[in-house]
Amino acid sequence: MTRTILSLLLVVGGLTCFAQTQEIPVAIKVPENCSLIMHAYAKGVQVYICTQDPLDTSRYVWTFVEPRANLYAAADNSRLIGKHYLNPTKKPTWESTDGSTISGAKLQQTNSPDSLAIPWLLLKGITPGGTGKLTPVAFIQRLNTKGGKAPATANRQQKGQLLEQPYTAEYLFYIKK
Repeated sequence: MTRTILSLLLVVGGLTCFAQTQEIPVAIKVPENCSLIMHAYAKGVQVYICTQDPLDTSRYVWTFVEPRANLYAAADNSRLIGKHYLNPTKKPTWESTDGSTISGAKLQQTNSPDSLAIPWLLLKGITPGGTGKLTPVAFIQRLNTKGGKAPATANRQQKGQLLEQPYTAEYLFYIKK
C-alpha cells in the first residue's frame, strides 16, 4: 500500500513539474543563468482611456494609460508585499514594502491562454531604486493573467472616459546567478 501511494505521489509530482515547465512559453522564458528570488500575486486594474484611433479618426479605441495593483505574497492576497504602477517616466515599476523598486522594459510578450486576459510578458529589469529585495532584479515575468484587457470596441460617446479593467497576475522576479 505504501509503495502504491509513493508511486502515485511520484507520478503526480512528475506531472506537476512537467506542467510547470510547459506552462511558460519559450518566448518569455528567462535565461538559464537566472534564479527566482520573489513570486508576487497582483490584484488591481489596468487603466485605459477612450481616444480617437490615430490611423482612422472615424474610429475610437481604448488606449492603455497605466497599471495599478497591489502585490501579495500568496494567492489569497493575505500579505501585502508591494505595489505595481508606472513611474514618472512611464516605465512599469514594482515597489517592495522594503522600499526597493525595479522598473522594467518589455522584451517579449505572448498571448495569455485566456483570450479575455492581458498578455504574458518578459521584461528586463532597469533602473533599480533603493536597497532591498528588488534592487538586483534582472528579469520580470508576468504570467497567469486574468482579466485586464480593454474592450475591443469604443465609441464617440466614450471619448475621454477612463476605464478600469480589474486584473490578476503573477509576477516572478529573477536575478542573474
